[in-house]
Amino acid sequence: MNITPAYLTSCYLATAIVMGGFFAACEQQVSPPEPFGAIPGEYQMEWQKMEYYMFAHFGPNTFTNVEWGNGEEDPNVFYPTGLDCRQWAATAQAAGMTGIIITAKHHDGFCLWPSEYSTHTVRESLWKEGKGDVLKELSEACKEYGLKFGVYLSPWDQNHPAYGTPEYNQVFANTLNEVLMGYGPIFEQWFDGANGEGHAGKKQVYDWDLFHETVYRNQPQAIIFSDVGPGCRWMGNEQGMAGETNWSTLNITGFEPGSGAPPVDTLNQGNRGGEAWVPAETDVSIRPGWFYSPDTDDKVKSVEQLMDIFYTSIGRNSNLLLNVPPDRTGRIHPRDSTRLMEFKRLREESFAENLAAGATIRASAVRGNTSAYAPENLFNGVYDSYWATHDRELTASLEITLRQKQTFNRLLLQEYIPLGQRVARFAVDYWEDGLNDWVLLTEATTIGYKRILRFPMVTTQKIRVRIEESLACPLLNTLEIYQAPEFLSAPAILRDKEGYVTLSCASPDPVIHYTTDGTIPTTA
Repeated sequence: MNITPAYLTSCYLATAIVMGGFFAACEQQVSPPEPFGAIPGEYQMEWQKMEYYMFAHFGPNTFTNVEWGNGEEDPNVFYPTGLDCRQWAATAQAAGMTGIIITAKHHDGFCLWPSEYSTHTVRESLWKEGKGDVLKELSEACKEYGLKFGVYLSPWDQNHPAYGTPEYNQVFANTLNEVLMGYGPIFEQWFDGANGEGHAGKKQVYDWDLFHETVYRNQPQAIIFSDVGPGCRWMGNEQGMAGETNWSTLNITGFEPGSGAPPVDTLNQGNRGGEAWVPAETDVSIRPGWFYSPDTDDKVKSVEQLMDIFYTSIGRNSNLLLNVPPDRTGRIHPRDSTRLMEFKRLREESFAENLAAGATIRASAVRGNTSAYAPENLFNGVYDSYWATHDRELTASLEITLRQKQTFNRLLLQEYIPLGQRVARFAVDYWEDGLNDWVLLTEATTIGYKRILRFPMVTTQKIRVRIEESLACPLLNTLEIYQAPEFLSAPAILRDKEGYVTLSCASPDPVIHYTTDGTIPTTA
């Protein structure tokens, strides 16, 4: 048989087509990882991607200079002279926020809308001759500026005469109905677990099942916040610090908001393998208090403090709810808005250039050895594209070679949480040319939706991420590297309820000097 080169070429081509089809079929047959444990719902995923939004504490307390009113305020104390919710929304949008949650009713019972279930509302005030409605103005402003709208309603009501009786739970449910039916889509319903005394020392047994049913009937997409969710949870403090270990799963059976909540350290860290998906939300105020006070005009948090909060909230698998209280005119105070813009500029500067762009990456294991789960997926910017290992591969490593040597101090990682939170412990190494070896850079525990690690500046062309413990095969969808401006954070002093004092500093590897007698610390 005379075998010509043309015949050989056609044979090879046919073989390549057949084999290519075979490998393509193999890739298609590799099944994706099964979901592990509790997983987020559709609306929880939308909420998680919001990351950063505004809390607006506003009401009679704004004008009385107290944090908690007593329900006996004259409604006429509520008199903003130039309420401008469009200014709130414009400020939030310019600051990079994605929504606003308003204290529609705080513990004093004063309603920022003319509720037919209360006589302690804007209708009884002189503001706009009793015809005003803060919720209407703010919800319309949020819609105009492309922000989501959320509401805080405290079930504690120090004004309503029915508080402390079985009838009150239905009164509160009716109040919820009004708000949830009357102001468009609500992205988050914020429940405070405070349960204090009403008239003559009466206390209320809250019907949480009724309250939740009322929310979901009116706004099925709303994320319900409380100590135990069910949509998202309080993370245990008001300093802006989620746990360095932060699971989005929580054991909720037998617990309820308020005094029946899990321990604070559990709220801060979540439960490894917890029964329900209840991610953390970090709520903190830009001022010392939650409501505006002229006494705190010179106490607005510094941009460095806000940046620390960013890293200990969003950077630790939590959303950030930053309180920016409107002042007595009904506008965001200039000092607050200026600080928000400075904060945004520093974030933009810190994350301006992803130094991992154009890098090459190798993985110790790839699920099915297919491109569908290749480590390159960490660089493509597609959220639903991820690197994965085989089901039984619970440890693995990624080696990243940058285009050239780079100096950096931040590493951003994301897990693909629609299939569950998995990574329990990992480490990062960098290649040291002088030693011709890997050197440990940092270690951490959980990753979750987003983890941003801070460390002293390092210069190298190669880094390695080692997954040392994972509850199921690890799934990562993002890896980014940055050089952020460095600054020294102010030390913080915290005292817990047992009286133990903790000194801390958010800057990497700080050295803290202190005294206990009030004298100025020295290096001694």
